[in-house]
Amino acid sequence: MKNRNLKNIDDWATPDYFYNELNKEFDFNFDPCPLFSRFDGLIIEWKERNFINPPYSQKLKAAFIEKAVEESKKGKLCVCLIPVSMSTKLFHDVIKPNAKEIRFIRGRIKFVGINTFGVKTSTRPGMHDSMVVIFDGRDLK
Repeated sequence: MKNRNLKNIDDWATPDYFYNELNKEFDFNFDPCPLFSRFDGLIIEWKERNFINPPYSQKLKAAFIEKAVEESKKGKLCVCLIPVSMSTKLFHDVIKPNAKEIRFIRGRIKFVGINTFGVKTSTRPGMHDSMVVIFDGRDLK
């Protein structure tokens, strides 16, 4: 049984192999999420081609996805790596009507971070399936 008393950490990095494949396709020039701990990536203006792997806590994940939609409506590309959760209001009211494309990832990604025991790991798959959601407003320019 899962120990619910362990502290969950919200900072998990995208593995290089996965990011590099997306970067080859989209040529990213900004990632607002690493800024999250230093200053808020939600209140700054994003650049033209953004990669977003938001914190997965519900409130922050939703805020970054909503910001990605807002930035795409300004003529920008926002590619989000997020957990699959298709029965939510967020999916049906925000993601689905605004996404240019949704790609479901086969298998679970092994994110890089500190586990609940305080040990850095990159060998265990995440708790959720993942999807890449593309909000592309570049044709609006």
